[in-house]
Amino acid sequence: MTEHSTHLISSEKPIVTVSPVEYRDAMSHFAGAVHIVTTNGTNKKRGVTISACCSLSDNPPTVLVCLMRQHEDNRFFIENEKFCVNTLGGQHKALSDIFAGRGGLTQQQRFAHANWQTLKTGSPVLTDALVALDCQLVGWHVHATHYVLIGEVVAVKKHPGIDALMYLDRSYRTLPLL
Repeated sequence: MTEHSTHLISSEKPIVTVSPVEYRDAMSHFAGAVHIVTTNGTNKKRGVTISACCSLSDNPPTVLVCLMRQHEDNRFFIENEKFCVNTLGGQHKALSDIFAGRGGLTQQQRFAHANWQTLKTGSPVLTDALVALDCQLVGWHVHATHYVLIGEVVAVKKHPGIDALMYLDRSYRTLPLL
C-alpha cells in the first residue's frame, strides 16, 4: 500500500533564517552527485543539470528531485508526469555544463551532444549514465523557489565501472572507483 500525506507547520512566530548568500555558501560544502533530469512529452522535451536529488523510499522505490521554478519550462516535468534521473560519470563534465545552460544552446542542441534511449516512460535516458532511474511522477509540491517532484522508479539502467561526477565547493570532482 502506498501512503502519501503532507503536513505543513504554521507558526505565529516569525522564523529567523540565515541569508540566501550564507546558505548557498554553506551548501557549497555538501558534496553531491551530478544528474541530468529529463522528460519528454508532446512538444515538451527538456533536460537540466541538477544536484538536488535523493532517494526517498525503497518500498515503493521513490526519488525526490528539486527543480528551480524561475525556469518556466521546468513545468514540463509536471505536465508530462514523468522524468528520468541520469546520474553522471566523470566523463560527463562538459555535458553537465551544457545541460546547466552554459553555452546558450537550445534543448534540441543540448540533446544532440550525447546518445539517448528510452525505457518505460519515454523520458530520455543517457546511454552511458552511471545509473538512470526512469520515473512516473506521483506527486509534486511548490516550496519557495523550487518544484519538489516525487517519482516512483519504474525502470533502472546501470552502467557500472565508471567514476562518479560530483559537485563540491562550486566545482566538479571525480569520485574514482576503488
